[in-house]
Amino acid sequence: MLLRLVRRSYAAVRHLSTEAATTVKSTRSGGGTSTSSSLEGSTSTGGKDTLGKRILSLVYAKRSAVIAIRKWKEEGHPVRKYELNRIVRELRRHKRYKHALEVCEWMRVQDDIQLVSGDYAVHLDLIAKVRGMNSAEKFFEDLPDKLKVQTTCTALLHTYVQHKDTAKAESLMEKMSECGFLNCPLAYNHMLTLYISQGQLEKVPRLIEELKKNSSPDIVTYNLQLAVFASQNNVEAAEKAFVELKKAKLDPDWITFSTLTNIYIKNSLQDKAKSTLREMEKRISRKLRFAYASLISLHTNLESKDEVFRIWKEMKSLFRKLSDTEYTCMISSLLKLDEFGEAMKLYTEWESVSVTKDTRISNLLLAAYINKNEMEKAVEFHNRMVQKGISPSYTTWELLTWGYLKQKEMDKVLGFFKKAVTCVSKWDPDTKMVKEMFHVVEEQGNIQVAEQLLVTLRHAKYVNTEIYNALLRAYVNAGKMPMIVAERMKKDNVKMNEETQKLIGLTSKMTVTEVPDSVA
Repeated sequence: MLLRLVRRSYAAVRHLSTEAATTVKSTRSGGGTSTSSSLEGSTSTGGKDTLGKRILSLVYAKRSAVIAIRKWKEEGHPVRKYELNRIVRELRRHKRYKHALEVCEWMRVQDDIQLVSGDYAVHLDLIAKVRGMNSAEKFFEDLPDKLKVQTTCTALLHTYVQHKDTAKAESLMEKMSECGFLNCPLAYNHMLTLYISQGQLEKVPRLIEELKKNSSPDIVTYNLQLAVFASQNNVEAAEKAFVELKKAKLDPDWITFSTLTNIYIKNSLQDKAKSTLREMEKRISRKLRFAYASLISLHTNLESKDEVFRIWKEMKSLFRKLSDTEYTCMISSLLKLDEFGEAMKLYTEWESVSVTKDTRISNLLLAAYINKNEMEKAVEFHNRMVQKGISPSYTTWELLTWGYLKQKEMDKVLGFFKKAVTCVSKWDPDTKMVKEMFHVVEEQGNIQVAEQLLVTLRHAKYVNTEIYNALLRAYVNAGKMPMIVAERMKKDNVKMNEETQKLIGLTSKMTVTEVPDSVA
């Protein structure tokens, strides 16, 4: 929950980091930056051909924005800085960082385009995204001293925060303090985001006090602080921060009220939650599309079915096409509200319009069948996924493994577990699953499945003493003696412990089994 709340606030910080924070400075210096951020706003000239349209139409990263600019100039069209800045902003908004960087680099070598520090801050941010932190640092180091100012330093700080490099971020903050660059809340908000994301909540109060000495907290600061109080389930502190925010004559935004609603729901303060939720809804609009999913989730947590359906209906009227994320949110909410039939209807709708075939959405319904112990229907649904061209993911196989594990059908468990492990390049061991699988085979004395599990885990590079001990316990329960266990453990570079020796001693008195095919 804390990370989700931080991401919302961090989105606001990120937006400010190299655009909003530099707009005023760039404009004053003749940069001509525009505050418009809509795709239509930057290119809508009816059917007229524009440079923006040409560059934004370069869907593939390998195509060059520079070639598009050169061709535009060769055709006799003017190339204006304010237009290029607007195009860069749009490209960044659509995560087209390579093309945005190409435009910035082209501007930098033009004699007739005068760049200001805000332009270099955007350039640095794009270098970090495309080429990494080291390249961004080199770019900053190579800047003349007159450009190592508040905006470019803040952009570098933003890079350190994104890469979670606390040591470098703190060192840069000290240098910025010495230079008098900490007279606005932006840099502090970056550091707050870093500390919260790293779980270093003990550093938050001191940093906020320092911010108050040098500047004044803004709405992002308060939202980050509220996210901390939400994680600590501290209603009193959250309400006190909200009062302080109002006294500072700041306007709370939808994130503010979303966070407060979360705190109230967690503490069963239903009336207060409904009140803040109403305030949140007043502050969202078509431009804040991502806020609608949060609204649905909060109404779901309040078990307000009618409100969930109302918001979804409103979304469908506002937006021509709904995203996978929005379908995921609504389907998840319907499942939580025990509206399985409605969830399935919505899934069928998504299935008919989706071009992504995102298996994560299908996995929601698959998990619902498995949670209801309806494995036959789960398998039928899985077959439907495949027929519709939705490729099973690791999670799909993992869900089916757990489903049959609950029913202790170990042959099926083994089959799906093998598919799960082999469908990823590197398996991140699920120790709980491994423990439960061996628990069942031990209980059943199923040495055939136990041996095959060992082979599968060996291929996944996850074999240890406890796994061999679990294998031996399965042999004990089967009344059988395994062959060449010591040799196999040595080959797998696994050491025996006291329990291993004891189990080998027990099985040595039992009926001899054949050497497993896997080691024969």
